[in-house]
Amino acid sequence: MTSRRATTTLWRPTGPEELALVRAADWRAWPPRLPEQPIFYPVLNEDYAIRIARDWNVKHSGVGFVTRFEVETDFLSRYPVQQAGGRTILELWVPAEELDEFNAHIVGEIQVVHEFR
Repeated sequence: MTSRRATTTLWRPTGPEELALVRAADWRAWPPRLPEQPIFYPVLNEDYAIRIARDWNVKHSGVGFVTRFEVETDFLSRYPVQQAGGRTILELWVPAEELDEFNAHIVGEIQVVHEFR
């Protein structure tokens, strides 16, 4: 009998280039950060992710996606929740050099839940 570990749902607004790399990783991992991206920022609520995808990604890429994925809750405890604005603007700051380990704690697949054009 296997016990299921507790997971936390996270969202990530993303553009077409990053989404193509997630697809290439069989929907199981986020791609390495670029040199000018020292932090990976998943967010803690869907509304915030929608606003970024719709208002920022569409403006910059012509399309914006919101993804949803599960990560082991125990593992996430190492990343304090960051309030990046209003009380619902919550995100985690994962250093780029820890992204491989973060990916190893994703449970299941990364799913696209919204698309904006």
